[in-house]
Amino acid sequence: MEIVVDKTKCTGCSVCVKHCPFGAITIENRLAIIGEGCNYCGACVSACPFQAITIFKEEREPQTDLSQYNGIMVFGEVRDGKFANVAIELISKARELADQINTKVTTVILGENIQALSKEAIYYGSDKVLLFDDPVVKEYRNDSYAKVLTDVILDEKPEIVLIGATSIGRALASRVAVRIKTGLTADCTGLDIDMERRILLQTRPAFGGNIMATIECPNHRPQMATVRPKVMKKGKRDEKRTGEIVRLKPGITESEIRTKIIDIIKQKEGDVNLEEAEIIVSGGRGLHKPENFSLIRELASLLGGAVGASRATVDAGWIEPFHQVGQTGKTVSPKLYIAVGISGAIQHLAGMQTSDIIVAINKDPDAPIFNVATYGIVGDLFVVVPALIKEIKKAKGLE
Repeated sequence: MEIVVDKTKCTGCSVCVKHCPFGAITIENRLAIIGEGCNYCGACVSACPFQAITIFKEEREPQTDLSQYNGIMVFGEVRDGKFANVAIELISKARELADQINTKVTTVILGENIQALSKEAIYYGSDKVLLFDDPVVKEYRNDSYAKVLTDVILDEKPEIVLIGATSIGRALASRVAVRIKTGLTADCTGLDIDMERRILLQTRPAFGGNIMATIECPNHRPQMATVRPKVMKKGKRDEKRTGEIVRLKPGITESEIRTKIIDIIKQKEGDVNLEEAEIIVSGGRGLHKPENFSLIRELASLLGGAVGASRATVDAGWIEPFHQVGQTGKTVSPKLYIAVGISGAIQHLAGMQTSDIIVAINKDPDAPIFNVATYGIVGDLFVVVPALIKEIKKAKGLE
């Protein structure tokens, strides 16, 4: 793309300078000079009274032949020899989308000694499984996984590719999208199909979570999206389902991989995994100081749940980051979510509003958290929570 000022037309009137939102234009010797700050927005072109500025766009790449692409592909992420929950969620969602457009679901699985997972993928909705069971892909590494998934996509030509928005999925999806020259919508919280155009509608939070944007990729294939864990529901496991299992070799050797895993050190996250917990008690700035998280921990312990937190408390250093729930933390969907002293910023709500039952405890009756709460308790948390703890202990015969 190129922007050109016609010297025979420009008078140096400086109208373009006033209209440039990036301050990229200066006037020298009665001629507009456009600097490196220009992002080709076109504001100067429409503002110029003498039509002296023109933007020349590069010719568009030939449009992809969309008819060559068919089917939905899911990256079946494996952790410690088992499917990550988001993999099952995506297979289930892919099955739902595939039924809408009358196509098939293929799941790609990489790891070592993971043959049993092939049947699990089929039971949850896959029609075909591409299994790479080999020591070279035992653990995630950028080089090996990106090479394998890129090759598979180029060979199979799926019209949609879904990957979990985990630390692995985010690293992998971006690398693959660049290699196959297609778009990528990250951190989706909703997926649907435009039936008329057969286009994937990819919904995600935008502008700090203040709006929900629906993204389309009409001209390139496949349409790729990473999807947040816990936003899609697992389908029913059906052992009567049958499908095709294809065993393949990774197509990359250990010597071609630039990294080697020496050891894996897992971060201690307590006895209950936040993303898997069926009960979560979360604390916010209403706790006033880090020591008061002891109330949250005691209530969570009595309920057999996990401890969550708002971003504000994590940023303040009151609690470890792996407890954070929200847009920039973990997306959870427990059976019971108790929000204590959390006002309910939209970024937090994005990470927990799909919970089955939400109980909010806040002294501010106008707190946004009450808009999504199933039950709301307006009151001082330092009175309400100890009372709840006392009653639960009494019910359990602990007092």
